[in-house]
Amino acid sequence: MKLGIVGLPNVGKSTLFNAITNAGAESANYPFCTIDPNVGVVAVPDSRLDWLSDFYKPKKTTPAVVEFVDIAGLVKGASHGEGLGNKFLANIRECAAIVHVVRCFDDENVIHVEGSTDPIRDIDIIDLELIMADVEMVDRRIDKAQKAAKADRKFLHEAEVFEGLRDWLNNGQSARTYLDQVDEEDAALISTCELLSLKPVIYAANLDEDGFSDPSGVDYYQQVADRAAGEGAQVIPVCAKLEAEIAELPADEKALFLEDLGIAQSGLGRLIQASYTLLGLISFLTAGEDECRAWTITRGTKAPQAAGKIHSDFERGFIRAETVAFEDLKACGSMAAAREKGLIRSEGKDYIVQDGDIILFRFNV
Repeated sequence: MKLGIVGLPNVGKSTLFNAITNAGAESANYPFCTIDPNVGVVAVPDSRLDWLSDFYKPKKTTPAVVEFVDIAGLVKGASHGEGLGNKFLANIRECAAIVHVVRCFDDENVIHVEGSTDPIRDIDIIDLELIMADVEMVDRRIDKAQKAAKADRKFLHEAEVFEGLRDWLNNGQSARTYLDQVDEEDAALISTCELLSLKPVIYAANLDEDGFSDPSGVDYYQQVADRAAGEGAQVIPVCAKLEAEIAELPADEKALFLEDLGIAQSGLGRLIQASYTLLGLISFLTAGEDECRAWTITRGTKAPQAAGKIHSDFERGFIRAETVAFEDLKACGSMAAAREKGLIRSEGKDYIVQDGDIILFRFNV
């Protein structure tokens, strides 16, 4: 899973990226200090995997991972090459979802590229750049469909669908919101086009420490929350500065620090949780003395396809999946006890894998 972190310059993108990945992206109080997209691969926090690792004492423990891409601050005109525009819009196309960092605090010591704090204006600037970049791509799709229609009239409908989308985009509305205006078949057709404004969005509302202690009392945050609710996006409050401090602590002190602050999860944990929900992802687990591992799949995946995440031979020669829910194993204390209670199930090709399933795949190639 790859998430692109975007936003205007100096809203806290690179500070947040550094905090959650410890990748050391340069962070400076001026635009475009991030010249190449910084990439960090981070482990997905999973207490179930931690428990299995303590239980089995395996030679290796492998968590699921998320790739974060810190993309340079976009400015007005990015879709037409302003700032470092087109290059970074291309980087966003490769991401499954967008984490849009929005500044929700006042600080005269931190320059704002637009001269003041205004979260909705900032969101609109980024959205418009993504939409305008999409218009160019939709124009090309229409042209291609119209040419193909000369040989096969079925492409006339495709051209009409994308012409409707172009009109929608030209009114400053995202491709995401257009999907609600068309039927399932046309929505699937639009989804074949790699549009920036089609990608699901998580707003990371970057607050100062005072605001972070009570986000609901911050007007800037409430503006972002209302905007997110109106477009079916998610919003999470973060304090990039605080996250940076947490990231520097030894592992055993992080939990205590979060507890003292009254925070259940770090920004990373909340971001990943929001990302999984947004993208419809879950994790299943494999466990044993050699390795304990978490695997990311799309919710609704059947057992053979889940097996294919491990190796294509597992899917090709799938026989059955011996499955136990994590909570059942934990409650029983051992696989033997879970088996005695009939909690280890033998599932076939039509079984839909559930979040937290511990699975042993049987296959024959």
